Amino acid sequence: MTPDRSAKLHPKAIPVALMALYLTGCGFQLRGAPPVSDALQPLAVVCASNIPEDLCNAVKDQLELGDITLVSSEEAAYLLRLNDFSQQRRASAITLEAAAAEYDLRQTVTMDVVTSDQIPLVAEVDVRSSETYRYDETNVLAKQREERELQETLYQRLAQQIIFRLVPLTESRIDVLRDAAEAESKRAEESTQ
Repeated sequence: MTPDRSAKLHPKAIPVALMALYLTGCGFQLRGAPPVSDALQPLAVVCASNIPEDLCNAVKDQLELGDITLVSSEEAAYLLRLNDFSQQRRASAITLEAAAAEYDLRQTVTMDVVTSDQIPLVAEVDVRSSETYRYDETNVLAKQREERELQETLYQRLAQQIIFRLVPLTESRIDVLRDAAEAESKRAEESTQ
């Protein structure tokens, strides 16, 4: 009896199949589809004046991809606030001629989440992202274009990090935080009487 060639798997197909099974089994999701809880709806994204519009839009786009309803701050039950954006560019490697050979681009933004009645759900926290790129003095225009593209990439990374900070905010977690805030408020009232 001869073996049936059509029944054999190609040797490279086995690791691919195993990886696919692993990724589906571990809850893997594609970028841009974070599992933000429906409990955070309706949500407003409030960006301070120093937040780049592209970063603010990247956060909103990520939320909309996760089926979160975005509304104005007056209509929102929850507010995601972005403040204090900063970007730094510094030389991280120097050539023998004392010129910058590599730059490190860093971005930081402060975020917090509060309810419409100002109960904190996520305390103020800095979210950071950075990337290094090579610099060539003979090709300045191309490197400036590369730096602009890198800024956009860092905006996307910051947006994803912000979204992942929202993931633990399930309905039960929000209820626990709200109850704790109300208990703290009552204790503060009683101590002043």
